[in-house]
This record gives sequence, structure tokens and C-alpha cells, in this order.
Amino acid sequence: MDIILLERVEKLGQIGDIVSVRDGYARNFLLPQKKALRANEANKKVFEANRERLEAENAEKRVVAEKQGETVNGEEIVLIRSASNSGQLYGSVNVRDVAMALTEKGHKIDKRQVIMGAPIKTIGMFDVTVTLHPEVSVIVKANVARSEDEAELQSQGIDILSQMAEEVRDESDGFTEALDPDRELGELPSADVGEEAAEEGEA
Repeated sequence: MDIILLERVEKLGQIGDIVSVRDGYARNFLLPQKKALRANEANKKVFEANRERLEAENAEKRVVAEKQGETVNGEEIVLIRSASNSGQLYGSVNVRDVAMALTEKGHKIDKRQVIMGAPIKTIGMFDVTVTLHPEVSVIVKANVARSEDEAELQSQGIDILSQMAEEVRDESDGFTEALDPDRELGELPSADVGEEAAEEGEA
């Protein structure tokens, strides 16, 4: 389907561009979100008649987004979650969680503005993109931890996951049986030898 873009769309084009996209993408996303119009003759005339107004409105929104970006960019949000000893979350952190955490810090962010390739499934520090305007994106830090203390350590640059892995290794080392270095391979411990000799004597 050919459409006219009403705003800049990543990997498609700028406002006013006529581009071809899959029908489903147009019907399910671009048209309902008012990001585009069908590129028929009537809509082309409507767009050209309103081009100056649309471009002016877009410029105003961009300026507002840039100001908002100054306060949001680099913001760190702490998300406390339950996790296993290996750092795997019991669940995940998604776009809704990030948007809610930013809103609680006084930023007006909608979940549709949060861009995540996939939900976060381990503890750690993660960069998350927030799109404030088609031409303005910022990065926030998602600090996912099991406690406020862990979150504080991660803020200081300490890798909690590595520490947890070392603790698991140390614990597993405690279960290995200490071997007698003088013992021959296949030789019975001295106590067992004594018992064996006693049994032979009884026989």
C-alpha cells in the first residue's frame, strides 16, 4: 500500500514522503496511529493544503520533546525483582514496567514510547531507548536488582551477576571431598583396612 507520512517514521521516511509498505503494517499501525494517510489523489491534495501547518506543528512538538529529553536522558530507574541465585528473574521487566517507573519519577512517558528489543530477564544495568518524538530519542538506565542494596552497588559499577557466579562456584567447591594426597588410587582408607583384616581373622 502507498501512504503519505504525516511524521518521520524510523526506516521509512520524513513527513510528506510517499512510501510503499505492507498492507497489514499500514492498516494495523500507521493509519490508526495517524502517522500516515493512504496515498490517493484526494489525500494528496488534503496533505499539500495542510503541509505548512503539519510541518509547523511537528517542529513545535520536536522542541517540546527536546526540552523533555534534557530531563529524561540518562535517568536511572530502579526495578526491584525476585531472582534466582544465577540472576535469572522470576518473570521479566517489560515496556510497561519501565514507563511506570519513569512516571513515578515525574516523567510523562507512555509505554508506546519505550523501545525494548526484548523483555529484561536477568538482573543488571540495561540501556533502554525512549522515543519522545519521531526525531527525538533518549537513553535511560534500567537498574534491575533483587534489593535496594544490590541496586546501589550496580549504580557504582559493580557487576552483581559476576559476584553471584563466584559465590555459586565457592559453594559448589565446599561439597567436594578432600582427598588424602598420600593415598594410592584404589587403596582403601586405613580405617577400612583395619576392619577388613578383623573380618578375615573372624573367618
